[in-house]
Amino acid sequence: MYTALRLQSKLKAGEASVTVVDPQPHMTYQPFLPEAAAGSIEPRHVVVPLRKALKRCHVLTGRVTKISHADKVATVELPDGHVEELGYDVLVSALGSVARTLPIPGLAERGIGFKTVGEAILLRNHVLSRMDLAATTLDPELRRRLLTFVVIGGGYAGIEALAELEDMSRYATRYYENIKPEDMRWVLVEATGRVMPEVSPRMGVYTVERLAERGIQVYLDTRVKSMVDGHVVLDDGTEFDSETIIWTAGVKANPVLENTDLPRDSRGRVRCTSTTQIEGLRDAWSAGDCSAVPDLAKVEQDPQAMCSPSAQHAVRQARQMADNIVAVLRGKQPKPYRHKHVGSVASLGLYRGVAELFGVRVKGFPAWFIHRTYHMSRMPTFNRKFRIVMDWTLALLFRREVVSLGQINDPKADFVRAARS
Repeated sequence: MYTALRLQSKLKAGEASVTVVDPQPHMTYQPFLPEAAAGSIEPRHVVVPLRKALKRCHVLTGRVTKISHADKVATVELPDGHVEELGYDVLVSALGSVARTLPIPGLAERGIGFKTVGEAILLRNHVLSRMDLAATTLDPELRRRLLTFVVIGGGYAGIEALAELEDMSRYATRYYENIKPEDMRWVLVEATGRVMPEVSPRMGVYTVERLAERGIQVYLDTRVKSMVDGHVVLDDGTEFDSETIIWTAGVKANPVLENTDLPRDSRGRVRCTSTTQIEGLRDAWSAGDCSAVPDLAKVEQDPQAMCSPSAQHAVRQARQMADNIVAVLRGKQPKPYRHKHVGSVASLGLYRGVAELFGVRVKGFPAWFIHRTYHMSRMPTFNRKFRIVMDWTLALLFRREVVSLGQINDPKADFVRAARS
């Protein structure tokens, strides 16, 4: 979407036609999903409607299932199951990534991902509904199970999801007569020896310390062996039951790339040059999580360094790629993508965060404010920026809403029950 936005502003009328194919009619700004799940932002405001934003582009709602660049044809499956072959002159592959899962017993049945706005809404409703059930049961074992929440994966997504949801549930306890913050058990399981590898080890330690202060249990160098029927078994021998298991243990390139003739690396990503052109192809481009673009800022230290799968790189690559596409169409040379890493920011819940900017470590409220300001600036369109700022302002004045709308997960249940009675 970022590429299409820039193309429609750079291309002259009649110079080219841009078609955007996506299975969803919107783009999701994933860094805001934790706040959407915690109720600080309206979920509809973290997505951008494609047809509204891309007025000079053709938007096709469908799922690309195959790409034959040798024939310059993309196979698209439409929502009604119909399959179309879409011809093109220039290809932009921006398929992104999907959750990287492991063959852990019970994961498919019990795990909840955290990459879409639907999953963010589901998690919010799920956590609050577990609290509702725990407040009404007299069974102490069931209550303990309902109030145990597990996050697997200590990267940015896992830490921010954990921090925001724990913050939300802690705030919600004030409305429950028989649930106190200490009744809840929040657990983070990370397979490596540190959290958030994008920041320095010192900041990673600081993050763990702040989480521990809130009563969150952190298991490092620990893997999940099983979660069948919600019974979580860790490789250090720890066992417990949980009704909420959130999976944020990494991403992998979109598997659709396996059905293409594009060159890929060992991790399944499209191999690209520093200009974001796909290797060996002048009329094909790729950016974002699905592409392996050389990181020129690190190439002196590591000649094989590739850009990390982050929103920071994806947004900037998209803009450079759009400029390069326009340049090639007009007979000019593309320019390499180079972005000097200025730092990292992460939220640890309301008014708390960590950040590293130009080597300077920032903690607490200033880091949280920087986190919000940066991501708000990256959010596309003034419409969405304004709505998000208004959400924050209203949440500051009236506090966040803590109510489960679990009916949206099965909206016809009551109607079906009434029809059968």
